[in-house]
Amino acid sequence: MPVEPIIDISGVDFGGSVESREGIARYNPHRGQMALIDSIVWHSDDLLKGVGLWKVRADEFWVPGHIPGDPLMPGVLMIEAGAQLASYMYYKKAKVNWFAGFARIEDVSFRGRVVPGDDFFLLCNVTKFGLKRFEADVQGMVRGEITFGASITGLAFPKMGEVSRA
Repeated sequence: MPVEPIIDISGVDFGGSVESREGIARYNPHRGQMALIDSIVWHSDDLLKGVGLWKVRADEFWVPGHIPGDPLMPGVLMIEAGAQLASYMYYKKAKVNWFAGFARIEDVSFRGRVVPGDDFFLLCNVTKFGLKRFEADVQGMVRGEITFGASITGLAFPKMGEVSRA
């Protein structure tokens, strides 16, 4: 039985973009090879639901060593990409320059492959939001099929000397 997306994607323009990689970098601290989201395709006005895109390339750092000759994206990177989307949603909604990191990952399941050349869409549904703690369900999707799902919890705290981004 197919798994359903965690958000209603019927009105999402998967070819669109509301935030570029550079715009994401204004919120997320990830840089270089660890910045896994290329664009934000869509997000709800309340910033509790969103869709991101990672255009998976053949020159990704994991490709040569993770199943040579038949590269397969490691599951931990799928989860990290989902967490980066959840973090973007948190940072943009919270309007604070705090650090948010993993506190918990639960109910992880992998259902499909992600390989170089794929458009890896990430779905996020923030289920609880507070300045110091947030929870979100995340999924990955390739060619309309869910490839993974997880529930994540993030904890956030002020950086020394930082102020609000508002």
